[in-house]
Amino acid sequence: MLRVFITVVCIGALIGIAGCAEPGLSKAEKEDGFVALFNGKNLKKGWETSGQAKWVVENGELIGSQGEDNAPGDLFTSESYSNFELKCVYRAKWPCNSGVWFRYQSPEKAYQADILEYTNPECYSGTLYCPGKMFLAMNEDKSLVNRQEWNTINVRANGDRIQIWLNGAKVADVRDTTTDSGKIGFQVHPGAEFGSMKIIVRELLLKEL
Repeated sequence: MLRVFITVVCIGALIGIAGCAEPGLSKAEKEDGFVALFNGKNLKKGWETSGQAKWVVENGELIGSQGEDNAPGDLFTSESYSNFELKCVYRAKWPCNSGVWFRYQSPEKAYQADILEYTNPECYSGTLYCPGKMFLAMNEDKSLVNRQEWNTINVRANGDRIQIWLNGAKVADVRDTTTDSGKIGFQVHPGAEFGSMKIIVRELLLKEL
């Protein structure tokens, strides 16, 4: 009986350890220094909102949508980051105008990896936006975007060099000095044309450089 008891305790301990693993992190990513910014449960710690957009967590996914009367808004980390690699796994309900903010200091001083379909000039998700400078780099290949399923945006910001990959394809590689640190977050754009949009995030991982 003692042997059985010890076995059950050991198994329970292993399950407990596994249950404490950070969501979305593979063993290799964890060993490489990545941490999960989104815990898959709630937004009670480490997050703050701006504007009237709705942000909820359902079934382990972060969902952003417009507020009343097509109100916009943003969701940000409480902490600021300077040099890092960022991985965001997301999908969108279209039509959508959103994006991943990074090095965000203010509406006038930030970068965004866009999640959108823009017509003039024509560009798609993965495009690098900077307030006041518009698009620093454009993804002109719509075939890189999976409109129905999950997509992965990777951002590497190191010094003045900013690189973005969408689903493994490099779509931006520029040098710019608008901002060297700031918050990470998501945007919900205003406008009735985006009234049904949703930005849905499954994983948000960060490795500081």
